[in-house]
Amino acid sequence: MGGALGPLCDQVRTGSLEGMHNVLAEVRTWHRPLMLMVSAMAALVLVSAIGLLVDSREILNESVWIKPFKFAFSFAAYGAALAWLLSRLKKAKRFGWWTGTVFALSGIIDVGFIAVQAARGTFSHFNTSTDKVTAIGAQVFSIGVLSLFTASLVIAIMLLFQKIGDKPLTRAIRAGVGLAFAGMAVALVLSRGDGERDHVTDAYGRPVELSGGHSIGVEPGGSGLPITRWSTEGGDLRVSHFFGMHALHALLALVLLLMVLATRVTWLRAERVRAQLVSVAAFAYTGLMTVTAFQAFRGHSVIRVDGATGAVLAGFAVVTVVALTLVVRKAVRQVPEPRTEFARLGV
Repeated sequence: MGGALGPLCDQVRTGSLEGMHNVLAEVRTWHRPLMLMVSAMAALVLVSAIGLLVDSREILNESVWIKPFKFAFSFAAYGAALAWLLSRLKKAKRFGWWTGTVFALSGIIDVGFIAVQAARGTFSHFNTSTDKVTAIGAQVFSIGVLSLFTASLVIAIMLLFQKIGDKPLTRAIRAGVGLAFAGMAVALVLSRGDGERDHVTDAYGRPVELSGGHSIGVEPGGSGLPITRWSTEGGDLRVSHFFGMHALHALLALVLLLMVLATRVTWLRAERVRAQLVSVAAFAYTGLMTVTAFQAFRGHSVIRVDGATGAVLAGFAVVTVVALTLVVRKAVRQVPEPRTEFARLGV
């Protein structure tokens, strides 16, 4: 049970040195360029964390190092998932390898530019400054964003025509990568902007003009939630972008959870039932992305739920609960009744 994740889970569950050695051996078979990107991002997470502690410079009321920290963490998590996925391809492996390599190179270039600009105390996104580093970096950055978007689309299409593991895992992968692609699409909306200019200052008080942004209906640099800094005053497209980028991780975690529960819950042992539950979860997750995007485009903060947002949220919630109830009831009813000792003897 568990398809492609089963053996790896068994090795981790044993907790033995041999089991961990097997896990490391498995990881070494994953897409190498992507794993190199993951290693670079992990190193940047550490560097950025140190910067958050020792560097007092701020732009838009937040540390200059918060953006490279968040981007590095996100790319490390998503890159590791992609590296594993591409190692499981059964068709067009070489094409998949090159697509993953494009993603890895683009990720390193883009997040690297974010880190360079953070070290310089200025903006990486939407910065219209004409200094050479920013001007050249912005051009490369825009190409990198398009490359990431294209690579994600290609990988999503490839996975539609391939089965990796059992039905629950395959559904989780297809839905997760598809939602990640949708999250990438939100990033393109962020990059496009609305044609207006925001006049702000960098960490040294120098004037900077920004073209575009993630905020809607509010000036950049307002109040935000802890860590994420999602706006508490207006719309923020980063919310739905974040959820999209990490849909794959959430659905894979659900597959693992269902595998564990299936060892104790009889009606979860049917592959079909777990696959249906993954489908329900994917629908609910799509609803979460839709609601947060709906809020942002209307200029509402993620913490503000008005009548329209509440109606959309309630609609997704009702459909989810009904679908979940139907799946569980049918699964429970189809569990064979335990045979008594008398029935076994034919009495």
